Amino acid sequence: MENFKINIKEIDKINSINKDDKNYRIKNLEFFNKKGFPTKKEEDWKFSDLREIFSKNFKKIDINYINPEENKFRLIKDFDHNYILLINGRLIRSDFKYEDKNKIKISNYKEDNFLKEKSNNPIICLNHALSNEGYNLVIEKNYKFEKVLVIYNLFSEELSDKILNNKNRIVVSENSELHTIEYTINRSKNKFFNNSYENVILSENAKFKNICIQAARSDGYFHKFLNGSIKSNASYSSFIFSSGLKFNKQDIKIDLEGKNSECDIKSALFLNNDDHQEVKTLVNHLVPNCKSFQKIKSVLDSNAKGVYQGKIFVKDIAQKTNAYQLSKALLISGNSEFDSKPELEIYADDVKCSHGSTSGNVDENSIHYLMTRGLTKKEAMQLLINGFLKEIVNDIKSETIKKFVESKLEFQIYGY
Repeated sequence: MENFKINIKEIDKINSINKDDKNYRIKNLEFFNKKGFPTKKEEDWKFSDLREIFSKNFKKIDINYINPEENKFRLIKDFDHNYILLINGRLIRSDFKYEDKNKIKISNYKEDNFLKEKSNNPIICLNHALSNEGYNLVIEKNYKFEKVLVIYNLFSEELSDKILNNKNRIVVSENSELHTIEYTINRSKNKFFNNSYENVILSENAKFKNICIQAARSDGYFHKFLNGSIKSNASYSSFIFSSGLKFNKQDIKIDLEGKNSECDIKSALFLNNDDHQEVKTLVNHLVPNCKSFQKIKSVLDSNAKGVYQGKIFVKDIAQKTNAYQLSKALLISGNSEFDSKPELEIYADDVKCSHGSTSGNVDENSIHYLMTRGLTKKEAMQLLINGFLKEIVNDIKSETIKKFVESKLEFQIYGY
């Protein structure tokens, strides 16, 4: 992994790109080949040294794409929903049977849907260079979804020692509303790396809510960079329940670009058996009268490592900003680790901003109390863990979706 490089000729294999696109890809690939996988020397990766992680877990890795075959998979039966099916990042099919299909546009990845952004993150540059799968979803003006949209993100059995690069784009137009559940199903028993880049664009008065959750534990290694643009009176909400992945880094950048826009990021993670997960956020308050709220809760056991890097930036003109950030971690094993790096960078004077971070062990008095009421130590521990994380789950308004999320989290916890 130390000298891992990708031949420029790989870009020639990508179909339907023009000269400008090709040159953009080449520049990004040259940057990746120069820098390689990021290490702890880079500030954004100081707690998640990807080169070291890959060196320990991959003997080899390549970028050759495996064409997915659509095997049967089970739709979630707990609630009615629309869906998109992705296999190995490729859009296979979609079904919007509960909606007005004239108000929805869904298509495969196209280069011209994405801005040619410059990045100093080698993993993002790798995506810019090689991504050729994904979807583009546009919700037209003045339309609110009747039912939730489930994005089935399925990875096939054949995947092993691969890097997948995909790009997705979601546009919620003026006065429209969309709720999604990103549901990852990993059928591979082997290790692979999924590297995704997602644009979320919310126009005036738009609302977008997303839940990210896994079907079961797996040996997947995941990185996702989300780039969000939020216009006036629009709101973005994200729930991250990504327990179950061997490695996962959620890198979220939200630009509050319009007055009275809002951003809400919440996470509840249970990490076990050498899991390594990081939530990294950057919320940019660029105009007055905007709100952001972040609450990240993690439980760590058995050599697990959790990381939270959260930054709130307030521009000089962004008066009346209201921003809150809190990280809490519960360590139930002496060999688990949690690293937290909360930051505030404020250039306006009429603001309300706060951040905090706490981590500690399970209260032995609470364990003892529950055991005196007839519970075993394991049952008492499970009850405390569930209560610690359930605060985030309880913020989900739909009772059926809340029960679905609870069942997935409890499967992780009660495997303790």
